[in-house]
Amino acid sequence: MSGVISIAAGERGVIRVFSLEMGPEQVKFLQEPGALDQVLGTEGLDLQHVEIFAVSDLEEMGLLGYLSEGCGVPMSELFPHRPMLETLQGYVMLLRSRATAGRAMRLTPADAIKMVVTVKEDPTDWSAPPMTTPASSKPHSAGKLPPREARAAARRIGATLFSIVMALIAVVLLVLIF
Repeated sequence: MSGVISIAAGERGVIRVFSLEMGPEQVKFLQEPGALDQVLGTEGLDLQHVEIFAVSDLEEMGLLGYLSEGCGVPMSELFPHRPMLETLQGYVMLLRSRATAGRAMRLTPADAIKMVVTVKEDPTDWSAPPMTTPASSKPHSAGKLPPREARAAARRIGATLFSIVMALIAVVLLVLIF
């Protein structure tokens, strides 16, 4: 066993990188429901927040680039772990905090699963200047038509729709007759 890994309740923005020292068949098995829980010694992981892939699939981007560009981990967070991340080969697993659904968990990985590094995603900056709304976008800010013009516009629209419907009826009747 690689030891016990404790995940605190309510943890956010943490990605744990594991090296999987197993064959492709075993890696494929980990994506089955309940299999990952079994090898990590826990239960209730959300597989939508777990990624398992071959490092070679990342090609030129590499694991370092994927963590930075794809997962939003700042390079300053990755730089101390760069040599270790660049030498990883085979299969890896990324376990995000969201996989625990905010619950506290204790992981006891099987011998073939080795914890490599824990990194934090760049937190989202939710601050923004207050929005200002121009007067023209507020409800009922447009000038109101005088009643006579409004009735005239309504009559024009009604007459146009009536003409279109009658023309369609006439075409259908002509097609049916001939």
